[in-house]
Amino acid sequence: MKTSFTCELTEEQVECLRQILASGGYEEREIPYTQFAYGTKDISVAVYTKKNKLLIQGKGTEEFIEFVLEPRVTGVLTTSISDDDIEPHFGIDESGKGDYLGPLVIAGVFVNAEIAAHLRKLGVCDSKLVSSSVKIKKLAEGIRKTPGIVYHIVSVGPERYNELYSQFKNLNRFLAWGHATVIETLATKVPECPMALSDQFANPFVLKSALAKKNVHIRLEQRTKAESDVAVAAASILARERFVNWMDAAGKSAGIEFALGVSPKVVSAARQIVKTHGESMLSKVAKLHFKTTKDVLGE
Repeated sequence: MKTSFTCELTEEQVECLRQILASGGYEEREIPYTQFAYGTKDISVAVYTKKNKLLIQGKGTEEFIEFVLEPRVTGVLTTSISDDDIEPHFGIDESGKGDYLGPLVIAGVFVNAEIAAHLRKLGVCDSKLVSSSVKIKKLAEGIRKTPGIVYHIVSVGPERYNELYSQFKNLNRFLAWGHATVIETLATKVPECPMALSDQFANPFVLKSALAKKNVHIRLEQRTKAESDVAVAAASILARERFVNWMDAAGKSAGIEFALGVSPKVVSAARQIVKTHGESMLSKVAKLHFKTTKDVLGE
């Protein structure tokens, strides 16, 4: 596993990388002789003053090169990852889980070596690394046009979400049902696929149990940061696009900008929805089990 990487960047690439890091949730750091430096617990990214030298270090080096540096900054493939070694599999991911407003969307994508190579050339990466909804939509369009691509999306609107949550009474069991539903459908479309990969959002038994209830027999792998896998990354893009489209359409219909997450801006938007359309409207646009509901209603 590559844990260190260095190269020289052009002035344009330096500025592009700076913007990505500054807006991408990375922590700014002070390192001598650098133009700037950012990092997380898994990676350090620094651009030095001399010759615009880039130094990447940490266990997240390969992932950063593959999903950020190459597709979004240099446009040049430098990693030694071979798509020929990829085992055919489904990748599953979701969007909207942590957003008070909007649906829960779960998507799954089938890849083999050929599909994976095509997706990498498109620059497909974890949707959380893509800050622009325009870029999300462009990537999603490219994914759908990929030769041989097979995917499935389950979108649970807020009203239905609230009904289902009252039955599951637990978000992880709810998510497991959604992931299992996507895998079940993909397995009917590509029955020869031997494996499914999902981000580990709970005890592995939860999703395995959900698949067993649906009588779906497939090798299942669950791991944290599964979005580094190109199939899971593609699923995250498709799920995010569906979520963003719903938010845009619902916001325009209500005449209110729907904010993301659970921030004070979200509370303000939800209060405006209640004021304009009545409290009954809240169950049609929001996930009511969030404690945000009490803030919105002043309870």
